[in-house]
Amino acid sequence: MDIHRTAIARRRTAPRHLRPRPSVAAALASDRGDVPGWVMITLMTAAIVVGLWAVASDQIVAIFENAMAPFLKGI
Repeated sequence: MDIHRTAIARRRTAPRHLRPRPSVAAALASDRGDVPGWVMITLMTAAIVVGLWAVASDQIVAIFENAMAPFLKGI
């Protein structure tokens, strides 16, 4: 009798490629992420931007003004 039940259970089990996958929302909800890592990345990016702006602010402004000059001529 046990062999018969096992065969029925095997037939009812869908092949792996046909089984429903967990939804993306469920996967994202279960993952809390690496908050300290993202905070560090954000702070480091802000530090790089501030550092570059402190060193090359005049050049950055000149590059931006040169790039926008053709669009601002008509104004």
